Amino acid sequence: MTLDANAAERLTEWLRTQISDEVRVEGLDRVNFGHSAEMMVLTVVTPQTREDVVLRLRPKPPALLEPYDLARQFTILRALENTPVRVPRALWLEDTGEVLGRPFFVMERVGGDVYEMEAPNANDQTVVRMCQSLAEQLAAIHSVDLNQTGLDVLDDGSAHLDRELNRWADEMNRVKRASLPALERLLQALRDSRPQPCPKVTLVHGDAKPGNFAFTDGDVSAVFDWEMTTVGDPLTDIGWLELLWMQPVGIASHSAALTIDALLAHYETTSGIRLQDRSWYRAFNAYKMAVICLIGAMLIDGGHSDDEKLLLAAYGTSLLTKVGLSELGIDEPLDDGPVLPREERIQQVQAQSAPAG
Repeated sequence: MTLDANAAERLTEWLRTQISDEVRVEGLDRVNFGHSAEMMVLTVVTPQTREDVVLRLRPKPPALLEPYDLARQFTILRALENTPVRVPRALWLEDTGEVLGRPFFVMERVGGDVYEMEAPNANDQTVVRMCQSLAEQLAAIHSVDLNQTGLDVLDDGSAHLDRELNRWADEMNRVKRASLPALERLLQALRDSRPQPCPKVTLVHGDAKPGNFAFTDGDVSAVFDWEMTTVGDPLTDIGWLELLWMQPVGIASHSAALTIDALLAHYETTSGIRLQDRSWYRAFNAYKMAVICLIGAMLIDGGHSDDEKLLLAAYGTSLLTKVGLSELGIDEPLDDGPVLPREERIQQVQAQSAPAG
């Protein structure tokens, strides 16, 4: 997909107001559509410089994560610029939607490889270092000085676990078509068994999956996707990472990848934060992920999306609910309820994605 001529001209004119009248833009045809945002890699050219940048555009509402606050993400990136957390420099924000129809910001393009699904084509020593560097960057996130960076304005961190449980419960109730006995049972069990939170209140990334880390020569070069960032219990990030490390994709699928226990031991040593109640945090994140899959399923069901990846992820709600219940020692048979899009919508999406002929 490319920007139409009018949108490309508006973007160029807007960039000139941010930089200089002599700016021109190349590569406006390089667009990548993700679930949480649309990304465009473009080149900003002046008489003296030539820089590849990334434009992050707010997804069309309703998005998978609502409310979607792009300005908040920009603020977080700016605040982290002079910390040990490796983030792209946030350059310019357009939060009115007047230029491209939706808000966007522009950030530097950081070199490095992201291993979302594929295993790294690297030697064992490099893969071990990648695992260590990931743990170190997570520790760096959890060591950010909230007052010095101004990120204490995000939240005071109190009642973080209850707030998160309420948030995802509200999302579940917002999108569900009928009772969801298994998912609702998991929520109740999480509330009933909620542990005392980690005594250290930190910045929380909120989506600390390996696919949100870019690597160069074994070290993390950048951490991406700060949509769900808040202040609170760092162990919520650990549970999310644990849950995703179980999946045999990306870095974790390499034969030399550290086990999750070895990776987290390195995190504990680096961060000084002691892990506790790991099963509960895994169960909580299974619930959170199950609800996100459910939201995607209902976007399909309501005709808001025809994304085949969201349809595939919809089958994760049942699986993740079972994982969460198992983590809490619950093995009673429970009905899922309507966690998938209706059959006619499934068939429509599959038909659209089928190869022609």
